[in-house]
Amino acid sequence: MGRITEDLIRRNAEHNDCVIFSLEELSLHQQEIERLEHIDRWCRHLKILYLQNNLIGKIENVSKLKELEYLNLALNNIEKIENLEGCEELTKLDLTVNFIGELSSIKSLQHNIHLKELFLMGNPCADFDGYRQFVVATLHQLKWLDGKEIERSERIQALQDFPVIEQQIREQEEAYFLRRAKDKEEAQRRLQEEREEEPEEGRPGAGGRCSSSLENHEYLQAQGMQDGEQNKKKLADSEDDLGFWNKPSLFTPESRLETLRHVEKQRKDQERLREKKKKVKPPRTLITEDGKALNVNEPKLDFSLKDDEKRNQIILDLAVYRYMDTSLIDVDVQPTYVRVMVKGKPFQLVLPAEVKPDSSSAKRSQTTGHLVVCMPKVGGVIASGQQTSKPVKCTPDSSREQTNKRSKPTEKLEVDPSKHSFPDVANIVQGETHVPRRVRSEPKIIPSEEDPDFEDNPDVPPLI
Repeated sequence: MGRITEDLIRRNAEHNDCVIFSLEELSLHQQEIERLEHIDRWCRHLKILYLQNNLIGKIENVSKLKELEYLNLALNNIEKIENLEGCEELTKLDLTVNFIGELSSIKSLQHNIHLKELFLMGNPCADFDGYRQFVVATLHQLKWLDGKEIERSERIQALQDFPVIEQQIREQEEAYFLRRAKDKEEAQRRLQEEREEEPEEGRPGAGGRCSSSLENHEYLQAQGMQDGEQNKKKLADSEDDLGFWNKPSLFTPESRLETLRHVEKQRKDQERLREKKKKVKPPRTLITEDGKALNVNEPKLDFSLKDDEKRNQIILDLAVYRYMDTSLIDVDVQPTYVRVMVKGKPFQLVLPAEVKPDSSSAKRSQTTGHLVVCMPKVGGVIASGQQTSKPVKCTPDSSREQTNKRSKPTEKLEVDPSKHSFPDVANIVQGETHVPRRVRSEPKIIPSEEDPDFEDNPDVPPLI
């Protein structure tokens, strides 16, 4: 059931920038409101108030609305006209299709001197003999009744017949009050029977998560039984619903409340069924019975797995939502797989090599929001540009061989310089050397054997 709250009024005051103290028009129709409250304190300057199609049973808390001109209370559960004397500017009052049987209560509207239009059609009092004449003779300021203009001759005739009509109205009111008391007793009896027949529904306990195939099989069997029970219950509920709508009922405030309770119960049952369908999801299997981890990507995130041989580690780049809070992410690194829980949904990936969980690290990118998990492999780290020395086992035989090798004299190979295999770099390009024109080449001086300073050294190779 709805209530009038400040938030409700603000949501319906968008045309006034959600400001309620200066509000002049307010529409609160079809909100299942049961009681009028707070409006006379929060919205003192209201001129138009729409409250049709609710469950209001009494007119109250509107007497301080001095500027109110139009009040619409059609399709409610009002049984008496009251508490409107303070609405000094009230011009139009709509009480169509209510349960007003006390027609004499319209005398309280005599203080509303500006009242010009009144709607009472669809009420039990509108079926009384002399109803229109009584209203016309009682409210002299009224110009229109039930959408029909009041003529002067009609008013004169109603004033002349008023004593007789008033006596008839009183008798009809007494008969209506007796019928109304019986209807209330019948409604109370039905309500009591419904409460006694209503079964107590036990709430199902929260079951644990099952990971094995046997548990899944049992779970599916139980689920099938539950589905069968739900189908039977749904069929029974549909029969009860059909019987409820086909059952004849009186037009009373209690019958309206009973209809509303029935509709609300149906809505709650449907919501409960939706919740059960959401909860009956089969559990996600992450690890099989034989201990084999499976690849799972329930959050449906993009990822990349890179093997960094230079640093001897495996890097996982998971495209987590950029603006998601880090507290919603849980990382679990195991030697053979890595698991990331994103908002309760598992992401699991089997690793190509065994890693060290204790040395692993996880961080988020500040630009993209991606989750980067670095997992070092099991084994020595191979750094670039360094050679690892192989361990040599020292035995007595190997030490003797090494000492013998050291004691032997070193043998040197003689190389014939004429048969060397190194290329002559100076004579790679053969060709005439370019001599500049202005520079004259000096004649080469070749020493001869007749030169007194010439010495023939046999160790020096001959010049070619």
